[in-house]
Amino acid sequence: MEGVSRKFPGHLPFCQQTFPPFPNKKRVFDNLTFSSSFIILSSSSQFSSLPRPTLLIGFLPPTQTSTELAMGEVEVEVEVEEQGSAVNDEQEIQSIPPLSKNAQKKLLKQQRWEAKKAEKKAQMKEHKKKEAERKRREWEETLAALPEEEKAKLVESRRELRKERMEKRAEERGEKAQRLSMAKLNGQNIVIDLDFSHLMTDSEIHSLVQQIMYCYSVNGRSPSPCHLWLTGCQGEMGNQLQKIPGFDKWIIEKENRSYIEALQDQKENLVYLTADSESVIDELDPKKTYIVGGLVDRNRWKGLTKKKAEEQGIQTGKLPIGNYLKMSSSQVLTVNQVMEILLKFLETRDWKVSFFQVIPQRKRGEADSEEHHEVNGEKESEEGDERDPSETKRQCTEAPAS
Repeated sequence: MEGVSRKFPGHLPFCQQTFPPFPNKKRVFDNLTFSSSFIILSSSSQFSSLPRPTLLIGFLPPTQTSTELAMGEVEVEVEVEEQGSAVNDEQEIQSIPPLSKNAQKKLLKQQRWEAKKAEKKAQMKEHKKKEAERKRREWEETLAALPEEEKAKLVESRRELRKERMEKRAEERGEKAQRLSMAKLNGQNIVIDLDFSHLMTDSEIHSLVQQIMYCYSVNGRSPSPCHLWLTGCQGEMGNQLQKIPGFDKWIIEKENRSYIEALQDQKENLVYLTADSESVIDELDPKKTYIVGGLVDRNRWKGLTKKKAEEQGIQTGKLPIGNYLKMSSSQVLTVNQVMEILLKFLETRDWKVSFFQVIPQRKRGEADSEEHHEVNGEKESEEGDERDPSETKRQCTEAPAS
C-alpha cells in the first residue's frame, strides 16, 4: 500500500457530520484510508457513500499552516487500499448526530486556538535560539577584547558562578526528594485517574500530560506536598508519560491498574472529586484518598466522573468553590488547578486563599475579581491554565531517584 498526496477543499464554517478520533489514527471510507493529523475536510466525489455536503474531521499533518487551514485548502496523505469495504463505516456515520451551530462555533474556536498556540510556541523557540546566539557572540567579543590575564580571571569567575548555581540546585533537589519521601509516609493521598485516554484526542492527551508534569512540579515545591498517585498508566497515556524526561525517577506511585484495583483495601476511604457531586468538602481528611479525574474533554463528557464513582460504589465530593466565589462559567477546573488548590489548602488550611490564589481571574465573576483583587497582601496571578512547558519539563527532569 503506497500513500499519495491529494488536496481537498475544507469549507470550515459548515459542518453536518463529525467523526471522533480513532485509536489507530486511520479511518476507512470506501477505498481510502486517511493518515491522521487534525483538519476538517469536505466530502468530494471520492466519498460517494457519504451524504453531501459532509465534513470529515481528520488530522492535519504538521507541515500544514494555519493560513492554509483558513484558506480552506489543505493537503492530506491518502493511502489507497487494494481491498476492503466501508459498509460498517457508512452505517456508523449515519448513526452519528449532526453538530449544532453552537458546537460548530466551539470547534472552530478550538481549532484557531490550537493553531495560534502552535504558532506562538514556534516563535518562542526561535526567539530563545536567537537570544542564546546573541549571548554567545557577546561573550566571545568580550573575551576577545581583554588581555590574557583578565580573560582568564573572567572565565574562572564565570566557572565558579556556574558551580555555585549547580550546587544550589543539587541542594534544592535533595530537599525536594526528602519532602516527597516524607509525603509517601504521612502525606495526603491524591490520585489522578488516567483511565479516560480512550475518550480523548491526541492533543487532549498531550494537554493532560503537560498538566501532570505541572502537578508533579508544584507538588515538589510545596512545603506540604501530598502523596501523588497516577493510576491507569497504560495504553497511549502510558506511552506519553514515558516520554517525559526523568519520569522513571519521579517520587510518586505509578500504577498500570485502575485506582479501584490498586486501592481495593481502602475503598471505603476513596472520595472522587467531581463538580457534579452534591456533597461539599469542608476539610481534607488525612485518612481519605481523593481522586481527580484525568480528563481533558472540552465538556463533551459531562457527569462522567460522578457516574463512574456511583457505579463503583465510592464516595464523591466537590470543592466548596461556590461558598467563596462566583465562577463566570462552570466550576470545572483543569487537573493542575485542582491539584494546586489542594496543595495550597494543605499549606494554609484556608479555602478562600486557596481559590483566589489559584483560579485565574478570567474564570471568576467580575464582582469577586474586584473585591478580592489581592489575597493576603499578594497580588494574585492572572496566568492561564497551562504554564511554560519548557520550565515545567526542566523542573520535572530534576527529580532524583526514589
